[in-house]
Amino acid sequence: MNRPIVRGLVAVLLLAAAAAGGYALRDRVGPRASPAVPVAAAVSIPEALQQGFVGVAEHVRPAVVHLGTIQRTKLSRAPSLPPGTDDPFFRDFFNQFFGSEGPSTPRGEYRQPGLGSGVIIDKRGLVLTNFHVVKGADEIIIRLSDKREYRGQILGTDPKTDLALVRFQPDHPLTVAPLGNSDALRVGEWAIAIGNPFGLDQTVTVGVISATGRSDVGIATFENFIQTDASINPGNSGGPLVNLKGEVIGVNTAIVAAGQGIGFAIPINMVKRVVDQLVDKGKVVRGWIGVALQPLSPDLAQSLGLEGTAGAVVGSTISGSPAAQAGLQQGDVILSYNNIPIEDYRHVQRLVADTAVGKTIALEVLRKKQKMQVNVKISEVPDAGPRRATSPPDKG
Repeated sequence: MNRPIVRGLVAVLLLAAAAAGGYALRDRVGPRASPAVPVAAAVSIPEALQQGFVGVAEHVRPAVVHLGTIQRTKLSRAPSLPPGTDDPFFRDFFNQFFGSEGPSTPRGEYRQPGLGSGVIIDKRGLVLTNFHVVKGADEIIIRLSDKREYRGQILGTDPKTDLALVRFQPDHPLTVAPLGNSDALRVGEWAIAIGNPFGLDQTVTVGVISATGRSDVGIATFENFIQTDASINPGNSGGPLVNLKGEVIGVNTAIVAAGQGIGFAIPINMVKRVVDQLVDKGKVVRGWIGVALQPLSPDLAQSLGLEGTAGAVVGSTISGSPAAQAGLQQGDVILSYNNIPIEDYRHVQRLVADTAVGKTIALEVLRKKQKMQVNVKISEVPDAGPRRATSPPDKG
């Protein structure tokens, strides 16, 4: 999509420059003549944009790493290459890590290879990536942009957001990618994805922010994805999505296989909260109130006298949970959370999860067409593991 956009921009700017020149020519006849706008000045705008992309690539690519993983399995008979990986490129990839005989050994040990991306976020050798990239890995090989290779170790994982931190011991100064502010994103802004699709190291693709706040995608338990049309493919997982300032605004995670130009990235502000806890505690502690929530349907909203479907319906509460103890009832509609208007049931889940354990929050609730306040004390979420999606998108 890049070339048509840039060409279109050039064409528009040239037309604008020509029009400006026409107006300037007309003005010369009148008493107030104004200088013509040089065409070169207009053309320099897309050139500056191009240099912006180049600058971002040069600045961020050294912080993007290639992650190769190995998962060992004892088998009586070693299988052939996995389905979909028997093309020449993947054979070269396998040979690089496993030798010319493929990913099996004479002892019948099958070494399942994996491929992904990551981004260095700390000079001590901390690499941010997706959980699904390193899940079950017995070995992790980190290859930097200068081709140096290191053994990596998992520092911490968070399956519920599909994030992981990997650590290695650097022997020279590292380039660290700066982290931006995903809450400030606007639809239509430029987005640049950097990673290793199909093992093609340091690939840069450009698109825009197509949407923010995407949930119900079926990838992780807590979803608030950035949608982008910057090309993302298998192997991009864990790589950064950056803005024109060269700041990481998301972690590329998945694509929709049935569509073109639909990719998803975890917003960096969510990532920051997870990373801070993984570094400090080795795990992520989330808030919980023990309530099952449902969407607010248009028919129910109309029957309750509500305009629109903003809110979340209480489907049930768990016996003995903070929600039950606070008196939340089936059929209650949650309208706000500590004075924050609720968008949908996913919004409530994210707010609860991000609230410190032990804190009491105020819920504005609609019950039998009457508004009331219910105070709930946040507890720690039970460790039940990630939600299994019935038909998840392909993970890049």
